[in-house]
Amino acid sequence: MPQLLLRFDMRNPDFGADQRALYDAALDMAEWADEQGFDCIQISEHHGCEDGYLPSPIVLASAMAARTKRIRLRMALIILPFHDPIRVAEDLAVLDIISKGRLEVVVGAGYVPEEFAMFGVELKDRGTLMESKINALKQAWTGEPFTYEGRPTQVTPRPVQRPHPPLWMGGSSKPAARRAARMVDYFYTENRALFEEFNAERERLGKEAIPFMELGSGFFVVSDDPDAEWERMAPHILFECNSYGKWQASSAMQGQYLEMTDAAPLRETGLYPIIKPDEVADYLDQLGDNAQLCLHPLIAGQDPTYGWQQLESFSRVVMPHLKNRE
Repeated sequence: MPQLLLRFDMRNPDFGADQRALYDAALDMAEWADEQGFDCIQISEHHGCEDGYLPSPIVLASAMAARTKRIRLRMALIILPFHDPIRVAEDLAVLDIISKGRLEVVVGAGYVPEEFAMFGVELKDRGTLMESKINALKQAWTGEPFTYEGRPTQVTPRPVQRPHPPLWMGGSSKPAARRAARMVDYFYTENRALFEEFNAERERLGKEAIPFMELGSGFFVVSDDPDAEWERMAPHILFECNSYGKWQASSAMQGQYLEMTDAAPLRETGLYPIIKPDEVADYLDQLGDNAQLCLHPLIAGQDPTYGWQQLESFSRVVMPHLKNRE
């Protein structure tokens, strides 16, 4: 059975819903996903965005932790070079306590030049910063005194999960894959070739290989009328795709997003699947069990009313198929 996720980045372009309504809906939807048996809520981070992209995932996750009981909370991802790792370690330790050990942490080096300028960090330094700050996180979570950049340091309280919450790293290069193999528990990527590089480095270090997990599209909708749903959602989908595409182009990053002006070719890529109920069984077969099925109900400020309709359709149509696979 694939892992079921809800994804939130809280984008809110000019044509989107009221921002306060989006945040209210995100908390309600987190509670709904918890009750429905979803596995995880995934929360992202970016900075200085005109569309209101979430800059503080730990804050939102803390509110969701208070509204839920069993679903895991995945920071995917925290752009670590922008932050003081000691402060991040403290905040995440408290979040792990509040959530009773439901936290997962994905860290990344970042790639958007404007964000590096905003935080006064040199893009060329991100690899070095990642290594030093990941080490600081792991040392901090031991609860023991240590020295960080010449400063005596101790982080209390410790997280509930020991030795620390699952610590993963995202990336889009071979050096990042090798760094992940050396330093963290898992490499978070949709690129199989890079994941093979991660496992090759693990094996070189005497560690066991880890199975690849299909991250999926980060979006999924089931609808009785996919054509009409695509037409209605096209502005939201195009906005998200173009925003990520612009960032990737500005950084020369290799990724799955491109800047596009027409929804038709974007639909053909399969990156934003909207399918009919009678296609669900085949879709799940193709997806497989070692994969994520991720819903994005507030994509680019989508009115929560439509997001709720999509979630309710998923519960009615898809959940029975998934339960039959258990």
